[in-house]
Amino acid sequence: MKAIDVHGHIQFPDFDTDREVVIKRAKDAGVKMIAVGTQAATSKKAIEIAHQFPDDIWATVGFHPNHLSKKWHHDEKEQYASEPEIFDIKILKELARDPKVVSISECGFDLFSEGNDAGLQRNAFVEQAELARDLNKPLMMHCRPSKGTDDAYEYALEILRDKSFDALPKIMHFYAGSLDMAKKLAKLGFYFTFGGVITFARSYDEIIKYLPLDRIFSETDCPYVAPQSRRGKRNEPAYVVEVVNKLAELKGIDLAIATEDIYKNSIRVFGLK
Repeated sequence: MKAIDVHGHIQFPDFDTDREVVIKRAKDAGVKMIAVGTQAATSKKAIEIAHQFPDDIWATVGFHPNHLSKKWHHDEKEQYASEPEIFDIKILKELARDPKVVSISECGFDLFSEGNDAGLQRNAFVEQAELARDLNKPLMMHCRPSKGTDDAYEYALEILRDKSFDALPKIMHFYAGSLDMAKKLAKLGFYFTFGGVITFARSYDEIIKYLPLDRIFSETDCPYVAPQSRRGKRNEPAYVVEVVNKLAELKGIDLAIATEDIYKNSIRVFGLK
């Protein structure tokens, strides 16, 4: 069976010492992956690795909203540079033209952390959403709301309700909103990704049961948020199999069917070749 991790970060420095071994483990487990950029530097690295492993890895280009924070910090798992990168849509646009780039991501709104400016995030998000639309590549978003709200999703919807975005495939990565918001997004044709957190947190169960399988993707968000069997350890693409197993259980369907259908969803929406 072929499985897929549609949102991971195999290009991050956290994998520098054993990246090829990790990729081989994924390949042996039947797992393909999309390496997701979080700024120009990590997007460029994702593209390089996608070309190095053309049959198993694709890339995205994007600028994560947390990199616009007034309280930016250097995450050594993610960035080589100790200073924040400046958002430049022109650089991202050039990178996004590469044929291995299958989505504009990771971009959106993060209103969970102190010091994040919704205005700055909005400006960067609009430019990236327009880039996705203009290049006809799916938009995969990071939306993390303030505690107890759906505000990050509402901000994104305010922009994406423009009719010029109607035909654009829109994906909510690591969905963390309410059931009501999931219903609203599903009616508007959005897709959703789920990762390792669903194997140990029950707050996602009702949402996953509600959503049709053809609106769901599997992810790891590696090196973060490892599934139950490896909690506290570094996550990696091969572990997406555990996520798919939980999705199948929650949907009440055979694992082989869930794996195949989610993989086919990915081929169709991201245009993987």
